[in-house]
Amino acid sequence: MKNKPDYWYKQSSVIPYRIINNKIEVLIISSRKKKKWIFPKGIVELDLSARESAIKEAFEEAGISGKLSPNRLGRYSYKKWGGKCKVKVYALKINKILDVWEESFRDRKWIEINNTSEYIKDKKLLAIVNKLKFQLQNENIS
Repeated sequence: MKNKPDYWYKQSSVIPYRIINNKIEVLIISSRKKKKWIFPKGIVELDLSARESAIKEAFEEAGISGKLSPNRLGRYSYKKWGGKCKVKVYALKINKILDVWEESFRDRKWIEINNTSEYIKDKKLLAIVNKLKFQLQNENIS
């Protein structure tokens, strides 16, 4: 039985990335309780689109902004609050990183995209990361 309003189960996320010396790096952040590494993610607020919400979560949780991919990279789901959260995932090419941000209690860490599976355990989310890697590698990285 769901413990929250229906809209809480509609979420969006970003995979923040940058390209340094022809290497793709993604930015991961610590969860609230610092038990695991995650990508910025949150509930799609009623007055926002999934894309707008993803941008807002990236800014609040990681202190970053940039160019959001025009299309969704993918989606995955997970169980929480007695129901199933469905997450739409977008790529975010970072162009600004704040030193201090709303949720500065979170740690941030840049990792090479090839090492994502050492930190992120959800297999569906890892498949989306691999899709981003494939797209970027086929775009003449420079």
